[in-house]
Amino acid sequence: MTHALLVIDVQNDFCPGGALAVAQGDQVVAPINAMMDAFDAVILTQDWHPAGHSSFAGTHPGKAPFELIQMPYGPQVLWPDHCVQGTKGAAFHPDLRTDADLIIRKGFRSDIDSYSAFFENDQSTPTGLEGYLNTRGITQLTMVGLATDFCVHFSAVDAARLGFDVTVRTAACRAIDLDGSLAAAETAMREAGVTLA
Repeated sequence: MTHALLVIDVQNDFCPGGALAVAQGDQVVAPINAMMDAFDAVILTQDWHPAGHSSFAGTHPGKAPFELIQMPYGPQVLWPDHCVQGTKGAAFHPDLRTDADLIIRKGFRSDIDSYSAFFENDQSTPTGLEGYLNTRGITQLTMVGLATDFCVHFSAVDAARLGFDVTVRTAACRAIDLDGSLAAAETAMREAGVTLA
């Protein structure tokens, strides 16, 4: 039991028709489902924001989606309101297999965003995933999901920094690609020791 599949944020709001749709985001579902049985453990992450979250453009009068603001923990992209707790948008894509070992929710603290499956965006508040993996004896992680340049990227870099052997299967990911963010994310992941396959 050493190799886990980490499925990042395959939720309705990140798929076509969603509030923060990633182009072709729904196309990752079938390949991810097909991969699951090959791993010792499967973990799903779920963006899970309270209404009025500090990362929502709608929470900041006069600000537009995708503007950058400064938060106490650093720069923050303002997103369209998305993945609000308990809404259809926050639910997993209806075709995604959810027979996972663990579902970990992130972004539920109203004053801080959370791209990574391991830490909030302050890079110090843990989600508990590292402890779970260590307790299970998992040392290898393969990551898939949405979006390559944000939540997959930050999760992969954090996992590598924590000592996990990390591979991102790019064919089962899709990116937002905001102002070159995909190329920057791929470079950052490689520099952190992540394998892009």
